[in-house]
Amino acid sequence: MRILIIDDDVKLCQSLSYKLKKEGFSVDICHNGEDGLYLAFQNAHDLILLDRMLPSMSGTMLLSQLRESGSTTPVILVTALGEIHDRVQGLDTGADDYLVKPIAYEELMARIRCISRRPRKIEIMQHITCGDVTLHTLEKVLYKDSLSCSLSKKEGELMEVFLKNPNRVLPRMLLLVKVWGPDAEIEDGNLDNYIHFLRRRLRTVDSLLTIKTIRGIGYRLEV
Repeated sequence: MRILIIDDDVKLCQSLSYKLKKEGFSVDICHNGEDGLYLAFQNAHDLILLDRMLPSMSGTMLLSQLRESGSTTPVILVTALGEIHDRVQGLDTGADDYLVKPIAYEELMARIRCISRRPRKIEIMQHITCGDVTLHTLEKVLYKDSLSCSLSKKEGELMEVFLKNPNRVLPRMLLLVKVWGPDAEIEDGNLDNYIHFLRRRLRTVDSLLTIKTIRGIGYRLEV
């Protein structure tokens, strides 16, 4: 089991990492929200221990973006805020569990064992409909009424990300990680080329959907 710890408390991270590794877990550590979101988007972890108060991006904002992207990676929110409304807000944002600092290691292990017994939900959506188009994700074909066009593998994967996140600004890094993976060596301009291809595909089926460039950030599919 691979665990990602996102917490700005360096000593706590070191302590938890040492104890978890002794239990046989693989552990990665991150100390701020932006880097934590990048690592979380890689979908390489079986569990995330997430501090609520983080530099650059709060834990709840990170969790919200993670869930909006479709990630189902289990998250235990770890925080010093222990009031009922704080717990409810964290769980409503998408946390699977909630731990209040100072952490009792035995309790943490019990929560991890509980989550590890849950079956991971794997959803394969063969058709995604957004606005006036439908994408067949396996065949990589885009439809609108009687019109259709075939997409390449990467075009289909990129189109799928947009259709799952309509009217949401998607950072360039998120798109690169989602489609090409975190370690892929790809020139930045290649993403722009694929965006150009997707715009042509939408025009081919006479769709009203548009992919707008958000300068300096990324792109947004406008529905």
